[in-house]
Amino acid sequence: MSDGVKEILEKIRDEVTYYALLNAVEHGGKARPGPVINKVLGKHPELRRKEVMPELGKFVAKVVKEVNSLTLEEQERRLSELKPPEEGRREEKVKEGLPPLPNASEGKVVTRFAPNPDFLIHLGNARPAILSCEYARMYKGKMILRFEDTDPKTKPPMPEAYRLIREDLEWLGVRWDEEYIQSLRMEIYYDLAKELIRGEGAYVDLCSQEEFLKYKLEKKPCPHRNQSVEENLELFEKMISGHFSEGEAVLRVKTDVTHKDPSVIDWVAFRIIDTDKHPHPIVGSRYVVWPTYNFAAAVDDHLLGVTHILRGKEHAVNTTKQGYLYAHFGWEYPTVINLGRLKLEGLILSKSQIKKLIEENPGKFSGPDDIRFGTVASLRNRGIEAETLRRIILQVGTNPNDATLSWDNIAALNRSVIDSATRRVMAVFDPIKLVIESYEGPKKASLPYHPDNEGLGMREIEVSLENDKPVVYISKKDLENLTTKGKALRVRLMGLCNVEIIATEGHTKAVARYLGSSVEQAKQERMRIIQWVPVTTPVTVRVKVPEGLELIVDEGVAEPSLTQTSPGERYQFVRYGFIKIQSVTRSNRGVRVEAVFMHK
Repeated sequence: MSDGVKEILEKIRDEVTYYALLNAVEHGGKARPGPVINKVLGKHPELRRKEVMPELGKFVAKVVKEVNSLTLEEQERRLSELKPPEEGRREEKVKEGLPPLPNASEGKVVTRFAPNPDFLIHLGNARPAILSCEYARMYKGKMILRFEDTDPKTKPPMPEAYRLIREDLEWLGVRWDEEYIQSLRMEIYYDLAKELIRGEGAYVDLCSQEEFLKYKLEKKPCPHRNQSVEENLELFEKMISGHFSEGEAVLRVKTDVTHKDPSVIDWVAFRIIDTDKHPHPIVGSRYVVWPTYNFAAAVDDHLLGVTHILRGKEHAVNTTKQGYLYAHFGWEYPTVINLGRLKLEGLILSKSQIKKLIEENPGKFSGPDDIRFGTVASLRNRGIEAETLRRIILQVGTNPNDATLSWDNIAALNRSVIDSATRRVMAVFDPIKLVIESYEGPKKASLPYHPDNEGLGMREIEVSLENDKPVVYISKKDLENLTTKGKALRVRLMGLCNVEIIATEGHTKAVARYLGSSVEQAKQERMRIIQWVPVTTPVTVRVKVPEGLELIVDEGVAEPSLTQTSPGERYQFVRYGFIKIQSVTRSNRGVRVEAVFMHK
């Protein structure tokens, strides 16, 4: 190891130790090098250099070994004593890639991410969240997380969504400085509504929807628009006290009754919701008058000092509506950056569509985090790294044009993030037996987990014997591809030996003759390399492969090194693709692994 590489590794020793301790605590006291290397590379992508990667692998393996020698209690204690690695390096990268914010001054930028907790966030939502966080750090300002949950009827909040959204954001690396829940700020909204009425900027409308629509289409004010301030205040108090039922009264913001967009004309700021029928998960039925999105969001943006709003361009009309409210109060509107829609080819991002699919197909989907959807939780369950999503979003940046991301692009970027720290193992699907005649090769194969990362270690695979002859599993598909009439085909069993297929017995068994173990012979004859698995100690594997809204299940066997795996770990099955472990079942009959297919 050169002095330069040694110096680099020593500088990150505390970070490596922290990640190793964290991984150990999360997995019952036993850390694995792969996830630790992924964390380090995610924070220090510049370490992906040919001269550094092998040494980094060894370095991490050594630290992991030291951590695993401790008891779980000692690991937890040491973890609590270490400071989590800072995100400073990512800030530098962002400054290079994102355009400057208009009207921004260092130390004065305040951004916000304001999800509706009626569902989990998806990739499209992650974009303003990540950009808002990055810009806040870039300008040494602050970011606010605000849950907009003031519609218990049409968009009822999911009680668990508040927590799940926080978890998704933390996983994405989004850090916020302040947090607010709008349903806990109702008295603030009431006070501002009354102030708006006193300033003659709002009125209580008792017209039916049909009546008001008639006036609106005729570009005429409704009769209630000219009520006195006192009358409007009295009617609003009656709304709050429960005097009116749903649909009998609303509070409207005064706008231009001749505006070209009918939705802007005297838009609704407060409406009545029967919370006995539609209780709110946080405040129950305490309130019956609820602010609309445009009122609560606009008010909070001002009161919380938001300077820059990054949101989808579909909110342009909301900007227009809220502008009237700001004019009534004499406030200055924040700077708005409109983002184009972000779509993910082949995956559904729409919350309403996902909800409908789950409701109409009971038992088909595991929930909003099903790997066939495009929620952040779905992508995480599929094995996509947070660093991958961050890079994609930073690449798209603040582009106001709609963008469609292909799964192939996401897979390629994710592969570059995880490949160097992911173990490669052999698995055989639709397996058949291959008997090797005249075998004089090694009794076991010694293979590295990764050809370019020695730090991931080695594993040994013993060759199975039946009737004193070596027998291994190979893929039925490989046999079919290799077998041609009248010609014996030669192949190399990965890391073991060269053989010649000399006979097949239907589709359940094949016979081969041993040719030798020379890699050079295989190269000279351009033998195809195929994977194999011992017959006596395989691990049963089931891999779920998303195909649109369907799941295809590939069943097979994998090499015995997979017996030590645990849920959440990733592997690359040779000549198959990357997989993420979902569950591991150990019994007297052996080990059974359930996994999901990530990508090639």
